[in-house]
Amino acid sequence: MAKSKADQRGQSSSGPPGIITAERWDLGTWQRYSERGLGSSVGFGQRPAILVVDMSKAFNDPSYKVGSDQTETVTAIARLLSLARTIGIPVFFTTMAYLPDGSDAGMFGKKIPALLQLRINDPAAVEIDDRIAPIEGEFVINKKCASAFFGTNLLPLLITKGVDTLIVTGCSTSGCIRATAIDGASHGFRVIVPQECVSDRAERPHYANLFDIAAKYGDVVPLSEVVAHLQGF
Repeated sequence: MAKSKADQRGQSSSGPPGIITAERWDLGTWQRYSERGLGSSVGFGQRPAILVVDMSKAFNDPSYKVGSDQTETVTAIARLLSLARTIGIPVFFTTMAYLPDGSDAGMFGKKIPALLQLRINDPAAVEIDDRIAPIEGEFVINKKCASAFFGTNLLPLLITKGVDTLIVTGCSTSGCIRATAIDGASHGFRVIVPQECVSDRAERPHYANLFDIAAKYGDVVPLSEVVAHLQGF
């Protein structure tokens, strides 16, 4: 999957997010967005949670149609999880898996038949990559569609814990990360996406969707900025 290295520009309250470079987008595009009132920073709230989207063994295994080597992203997520667990920030995971006959995959499975390879009786589909495996007390939610919110109990779990800021990590940027960011913002959460902690199977969709998330749904920031903020708790 496409790497998600942060541009050295980073993000400030008055400048573009670090994903914008001359090679990917004209800086004037972000300026036009900003002048029209798009792309403001939502910032961090008081009660953050980490969400790791679809980082199952299958998604990290190139032998699966949906899988690829995401070592850099996994390493970045592992760093974030280590800090979150040290200071007691809630952590949630999602996976995607379907009945062996695919009857519960709906239109999503019809549109993306590769998903039907993810079966609930296959440990690789339902277990999180060992390098970032959940620990006791952390929830693993199996979803059927792109958004981590759609058809799951994620929302009431977040509400119960008083979460106001959702730090979204995982894959893929153009699919489940974007969908989750949209629903997170729609439900009133401050959505934060650490750039190094998300990835996609292709570079152009990856950066296009990071741009769009930054413009409309949340803050796309370097992992270092998220770490610095959480260390203040």
